[in-house]
Amino acid sequence: MTSPALVDLQGVSREYVTRTGRVLAVDDMSMQVREREFVAILGPSGCGKSTLLKTIAGLLPPSRGRVLVDGQPVTRPLDRLGMVFQSPVLLRWRTVIGNVLFPAEALGQRGEAIRERALGLLKLVGLQGFEQRYPHELSGGMAQRVSLARALLLDPRLLLMDEPFGALDALTRDEMGFELLRIWQERPKTVLFVTIDLPRPRNARMRTLPRFGEIVAGLQDAMGITT
Repeated sequence: MTSPALVDLQGVSREYVTRTGRVLAVDDMSMQVREREFVAILGPSGCGKSTLLKTIAGLLPPSRGRVLVDGQPVTRPLDRLGMVFQSPVLLRWRTVIGNVLFPAEALGQRGEAIRERALGLLKLVGLQGFEQRYPHELSGGMAQRVSLARALLLDPRLLLMDEPFGALDALTRDEMGFELLRIWQERPKTVLFVTIDLPRPRNARMRTLPRFGEIVAGLQDAMGITT
């Protein structure tokens, strides 16, 4: 039996009004995402991917259509939501553990239990031993690991990732991509990101598979990319 959708977009459009006119960022988008799925959102820069994520999160209202999460219309920012952005957005005056704990502290949640959870997440993302470092002491990839641990702290059902590895170099981006898949397999969440439908577990050798090439070619054709 097919499980109900956790996220359900029904003809969603989002339009901005600017000084020079109207800009249609998202046009009549319909899709369903089920519990613990890892779903791709793919498109060129400026096509509305970030706007779509913010609309799902309840940070922007749709101009038309409806967004439902767990069967309920989204009319305000969602609870139990994790977001990871292209920039880590870490507080430079707080340590690594302080940055991870920030969402809980903002909600008045303190104590040993939440601290132990934060320490466990830092271990999960490969940052055990860096708890007392500050953001300026971290590489770009390490800073994004902190951002991911922070997003997971309150055990969100839904994780929205807005090109979080886009600013990293190619090698670090690959490493973080496979690391994210490992973490998702250990602690499954419903994730909206960019990925390809290939067998799991995945590794760099997947690029040599004929199926990988077929999928990449198909996506390039769909986006009108010629090489």
